[in-house]
Amino acid sequence: MTYDYVVIGGGSAGCVAAWRLTQEFGAKVLLLEAGGPDDNWLLRIPAGFVKLLSNKKYVTHYETVPQPQLDNRVLSIPQGAVLGGGSSINAQAYMRGRIRDYDEWGEMSGSPLWSWAKILPHFRALEGNLRFNNEFHGIDGPLKVGQGGFVCEMTNIFLRTAQGLGLPFRHDFNNGAPGGVGYLQITGTPGRRCSAVDAFLRPVMDAPNLHLRTRALVSRIVVENGRAVAVEYRHEGRQETARVDGEVLLAAGAFVSPKLLMLSGIGPADHLREHGIAVQADLPGVGQNLQDHPGSPVVAATNGNYGHFGQDRGLKMALNGVEYLLFRRGRITSTGVESCSFHVPEDGHGDPVMQVYCVPTTSYAGDVPNVDGVTLHTVLLRPRAVGWLKLRSADPADQALVHPNYLGHPDDLRHHILGVRAAREILAARPMRDVVTTELLPGPQAQSDEDIARHLRRTARTDFHPVGTCRMGREGAADTVVGPDLRVQGVDGLRVIDASIMPKLVSANTNAPTMAIADRAISIMRGVERA
Repeated sequence: MTYDYVVIGGGSAGCVAAWRLTQEFGAKVLLLEAGGPDDNWLLRIPAGFVKLLSNKKYVTHYETVPQPQLDNRVLSIPQGAVLGGGSSINAQAYMRGRIRDYDEWGEMSGSPLWSWAKILPHFRALEGNLRFNNEFHGIDGPLKVGQGGFVCEMTNIFLRTAQGLGLPFRHDFNNGAPGGVGYLQITGTPGRRCSAVDAFLRPVMDAPNLHLRTRALVSRIVVENGRAVAVEYRHEGRQETARVDGEVLLAAGAFVSPKLLMLSGIGPADHLREHGIAVQADLPGVGQNLQDHPGSPVVAATNGNYGHFGQDRGLKMALNGVEYLLFRRGRITSTGVESCSFHVPEDGHGDPVMQVYCVPTTSYAGDVPNVDGVTLHTVLLRPRAVGWLKLRSADPADQALVHPNYLGHPDDLRHHILGVRAAREILAARPMRDVVTTELLPGPQAQSDEDIARHLRRTARTDFHPVGTCRMGREGAADTVVGPDLRVQGVDGLRVIDASIMPKLVSANTNAPTMAIADRAISIMRGVERA
């Protein structure tokens, strides 16, 4: 069968693209998703994702190559493996980042097509905000954005403590200048997740011009005479080929999008030949420029239960479940992370480079006692280290080799040490110090920079935001994979429209920016602008 567009990847970007192309432009679209349908009721409720993170039916865990800068550890990077991608399985945080993040994209691509001013209308158009209606926020979009339905006492203690240390309270982190301390906005209404499927795909699911295939493993994009003309994929035990009259849109994420380009003969020529793949376009940048937010915990025990510890087991879990089912309220309406703060001005005078999430439990942190407490999860917002992704083999079923290179730049380690110290300042100030009994990680014995560095090398891990492996750049530059119009260099009829195009990681969770990228991509492709 022949389509106007084939969209590869049914995550946040793919759902946006399929929605706009079918609804607004009447295009005949095939949407291919390697994961299954979002058919588990736990995917609907804010706290439900915690129970599914180890379920291979909904999450793929990518193992890294050994990380020499992290004591040679092999890390796991979970990614959504279900319709809706990360938006169906994440903690729902709605964050955009800084104005400067997007202006830098325009500078790095040498194009007026990308900047904060250009992408803000896409954030607003997609958003149905339940609290704000102003120059930064929209109220009519299908993506519902609000606040969680429950706030625990530890979150309020954290907020009061950070303000006592001089951080201003911020009602809105999404006006282009995130800073201070405040509550998180989430993608959903109180008590209900709003995934990309809920917002964009379900309203057009029954449209005759949308053809959806889940559990469809794409093997390659067929390129003939320099143009993408078809997509080969395996579905229900059969090998299928979908022809395309218009364009192939690659929205499979920072690990799969570059892998599929390379399997299709688009990437570093020598690397492709190593795996017996015929070269269609020699693009050295494919798989390079991998960036992600590394995070590390500071954990303390407390003198009482002020958070969520123990609320997901036994009688407490049963009571919480009944409260949710009867009244759509209570702890199950929390994503488990309700607030955050920003610290460590970059180079001493710039925007904050560290973010601290208040996670009101200790159990998530790993090697600590199961006791009441709090985890202050420190996250490096703008890492300077970059990694890479390479093919393991020419088999589409094989995961790629992944080297994220967390803390691989000395400035990253320096900033993260300062972030840990900022988290400790919160633990040591009132009213937080009134409830904290002892620091569990890194522990009171870790005082010097080298002590904290050892802790970071032992505990740093992904914050689940890999980007950059199909880098957007200036036309013709050696490291450019896609130009400002997101066309793959050297191949007609093929664009990448997901987070892998980011030339530089945003200072925020990447779900909302990925949706805005996809929406911007459709506008550029179709020659229309959001008001």
